[in-house]
Amino acid sequence: MKVSATTVRYIKLGAGGRWENSLDRAELHFGYGSVTHELAREGNRAKIITHLIALGRSPQAAARDAQEVADFYDLDEACLWITFARDHLWWTFAEPEVTWVKPDPARAGERFRKAIGGWCNTDVNGTPLKINSLSTKLTKVASYRRTICAVKAHDYLLRRINGIEEPIVAKASQIRTALIEVTIEALRLLHWADFETLVDIIFARSGWNRVSMLGGTKKLVDLELEHPVINERAAVQVKSAANQKTLDAYIRRTDAAEQFDRFFFICHSPKGALSAPDDRADIHVWTGRELGATIMRLGLHDWVMERLA
Repeated sequence: MKVSATTVRYIKLGAGGRWENSLDRAELHFGYGSVTHELAREGNRAKIITHLIALGRSPQAAARDAQEVADFYDLDEACLWITFARDHLWWTFAEPEVTWVKPDPARAGERFRKAIGGWCNTDVNGTPLKINSLSTKLTKVASYRRTICAVKAHDYLLRRINGIEEPIVAKASQIRTALIEVTIEALRLLHWADFETLVDIIFARSGWNRVSMLGGTKKLVDLELEHPVINERAAVQVKSAANQKTLDAYIRRTDAAEQFDRFFFICHSPKGALSAPDDRADIHVWTGRELGATIMRLGLHDWVMERLA
């Protein structure tokens, strides 16, 4: 179901996140013990400001305090509330009734509203809303030093909650998909020597060091690699075309050699689907889209096109 809201508020979970357990209790907590429940329910903002000034608050600070109290008490169940905790964005709607809680060390806040359906940290499709995947234009609200504030990036927020891809991201994805398809097509036109060189560059940019000669006739594999960080040795077989029978034969030969920790089989024009055994995480088969995406990710699309120009 699509989530919609015309009003959005961020609410801080107390100093140092001391009200974080309100997420588990399906509640929104709010302090401001200097403003009584009766005064807040009365809804007279001018009266609240006068009261706070009498307690020593500056007129500006008192006005901001009164606004936050009014938001907590007056915004109805159509207001979308968000907060940040446990590396995620959390969102909910709240029951309009505010419950007063006398100061109690075992309970957070002096008043609370019940979260309708509890707090949620995923979009409507169940995808986690991790903070590091969100735009700073939204997450910067977490640096707000007070308790409640409006959310300027509410359109972006609602798109993320509803699992809707950003328009510019969708446009970029379409263009990237088209480039990958062109790259896959271009690979089929490369000379075998250029394709083998391309594969060598791919591994070099990925941190692997070649420890064998490039090209030529080999009895076992086309490339032998070492990775200085993970301390592994890998065999790479590069084929313009191959079928599953060819792949299976190379796997058997590589296993028999007992020299390698990993085996990469790379083919730009497979004859049918190629796949490694399900129980072999050490065997990697790159064909078609996976190979094209790797080339794009490493910035080698132009290199391919230059070989065909």
